[in-house]
Amino acid sequence: MTDIDRRSFLAQSAGFAAGMALIPGLSAAMGRFSAPMKVGVVGCGRQGRAIVAELASFDNVTLAAICDIEPRRLNAGQRRAPDAKGYGSHREMLDAGGLDAVFVATPTHLHRAVVEDTLAAGVNVYCEAPLAHTPEDAKAIAAAARSSGKVVQAGFLARANPVYQLARTFFVSDAVRTLAAMEATRARKTSWRTPARDAETEKLLNWRLNPEVSTGLAGEWGSHQFDVFHWYTDSYPTRVTGFGSVRLHEDGRTVDDTISSTLQFPSGAALTYNATLGNSYEGMHEVFRGENAAIKLAWSHGWMFKEADAPTQGWEVYANRQQFHNDEGITLIAGATKLAEQGKLKEGVGLPHTPLWYGVESFLKAVSEGAPVACTADEAARSTIVGIRAHEAITAGRTVEIDPTELG
Repeated sequence: MTDIDRRSFLAQSAGFAAGMALIPGLSAAMGRFSAPMKVGVVGCGRQGRAIVAELASFDNVTLAAICDIEPRRLNAGQRRAPDAKGYGSHREMLDAGGLDAVFVATPTHLHRAVVEDTLAAGVNVYCEAPLAHTPEDAKAIAAAARSSGKVVQAGFLARANPVYQLARTFFVSDAVRTLAAMEATRARKTSWRTPARDAETEKLLNWRLNPEVSTGLAGEWGSHQFDVFHWYTDSYPTRVTGFGSVRLHEDGRTVDDTISSTLQFPSGAALTYNATLGNSYEGMHEVFRGENAAIKLAWSHGWMFKEADAPTQGWEVYANRQQFHNDEGITLIAGATKLAEQGKLKEGVGLPHTPLWYGVESFLKAVSEGAPVACTADEAARSTIVGIRAHEAITAGRTVEIDPTELG
């Protein structure tokens, strides 16, 4: 960061504890759009159903169509959206017309065809992340987005998350300063396996466990967290090493349920990433360790841990603090000064909505009002490819070089 950038940040943030205003109650107003929109959802699995649930909270947005090739999932989606027309193929849904936007929540390896067909039909697209299971498909989706003239947003949700947006303003300032190391974890005790009635449905539903199309924990989970570090540092790793194994779910799978990897960045800093399906401790979070402070982000919350010798910037007087064993974290609260004046500082801790809500909201705002998308297909392709290369390194047990030209 240049001296001009630092001075600009400090000038903008002087006198208040946060760089943007998010006050409890304000987000409800953000769910209204002046022009009505009709949208469709392709894919009625877990993520598709989550999108359906979030869409219900937005005024002037009608969920007009849902689609899934698996009849039981389509029926489950229709129970949650009884007014939406159900379709067994995305082409049939697109041929019916009348949609302003489509949310693509199919398995990752099926994204490309749905996105390309939707853009060819002249419809705006929100595509879940990662974009694809191969670099070629990820780059093809990004190219289709660039040439379409339509709004295309990818589901890397940190970029639309108010806590992460706020924390980034601190990261690029002297509040953190020289970056020493980066860490990320995702831990959840789950099997990644869905019961199926026959072999054909088993393959369809449990695609994450199919080594032919799965990008494993590094691709499906890690890419979301890698994107945080790409966004904050404005750089991408050049090599990755790692290893993995099946530690808990010995059910015949060959896709690792536990992994560890190291991604090396051009600056010399490294990101250590661990993920497991065998334990839930510490959940999902990212950590930046800097000369003046560390920032820990956990999707609905964020904290900054200042070093004892770090300079005081003035806003700390408003800060809400939280104890972590022997460390004291400053909770990152947008609009903290105003809340402090109202005696409501603690009410601003965390997000009033899920991270997915903010991703959906930012896309709808881009469609209806022309606002910038939170995550472009180009940025999503880069993080997707990094996740794919990390999975390759873990699977092969060797170092994989990431060619900068591959990321564009």
